[in-house]
Amino acid sequence: MKSSTQGMLYALTAFLIWGVAPLYFKYIGFVPADEIVTHRIIWSCVFLVALVWWTKSGKEFFAVLTTPRFLIQLTITAILIAGNWLLFIWAINHDHMLESSLGYFINPLLNILLGMLFLGETLRRWQWIAVALAVSGVILQIIMLGTFPWIALTLASSFAFYGLLRKKMPVDALTGLLVETLVLTPVAFVYLVFFAHSATSNLFANSLSLDLWLFAAGIITTVPLLCFTAGAKRLRLSTIGFFQYLGPSLMFIFAITIYNEPIVWQKWLTFALIWFALVIFSWDGLRHAK
Repeated sequence: MKSSTQGMLYALTAFLIWGVAPLYFKYIGFVPADEIVTHRIIWSCVFLVALVWWTKSGKEFFAVLTTPRFLIQLTITAILIAGNWLLFIWAINHDHMLESSLGYFINPLLNILLGMLFLGETLRRWQWIAVALAVSGVILQIIMLGTFPWIALTLASSFAFYGLLRKKMPVDALTGLLVETLVLTPVAFVYLVFFAHSATSNLFANSLSLDLWLFAAGIITTVPLLCFTAGAKRLRLSTIGFFQYLGPSLMFIFAITIYNEPIVWQKWLTFALIWFALVIFSWDGLRHAK
């Protein structure tokens, strides 16, 4: 199978899982967001250790651990992705799924700009137009509603920079993600044991079903991230953005159909401009590929 085809399959899998993940976080929404993040980190680390052992890739893991440059870079990406997780879960469980979806609609266009600034990827005329339309949509929301879409822009920028930094590192997806979670696990464990005092913070006091749902956070976190980083290694950063439409589209549908989040006409206008921008970007990408 060609590398680009593999990259597309990885990307499709990642964004499909991310699209339905809000249903999972809504289901356990009575658990505080910070606790869910600690479970994502801890059980992801356990799951990844098992995968490294199973795939016999410990040599690569220890090579990264003994390279200070990689450790510093992966610590930075770990902080970025942990912050992204925390804000995303908080937003989903506080009825901001629409704004979360807006952030991940903006992200592909931000990927274009980062690819131009840091990877030498050139922007064509229609790509510039797409970016300008997206920026216009955000500015119109600020002017007409008087609200700054900080959730959307923070989610978009943190994940875009995470993807950029991981793409530039010569570290495979499994090893890199294990080091990231390993860096975060001590902090997560200390917080869960000594600082979290909610009704669900003690695993021994929870029902077995709830604990299993919390353990599943490791799988729902690890699998799409592994697929995403593997896809990013095989595709242009701007191409990765094409597949990201799937995730926020599902989030948008869930928000207005299942959870009945209100959406005023000004927000419809913002979404419309960004959707139009993505249509232009997709059309230009397909035309250029042909």
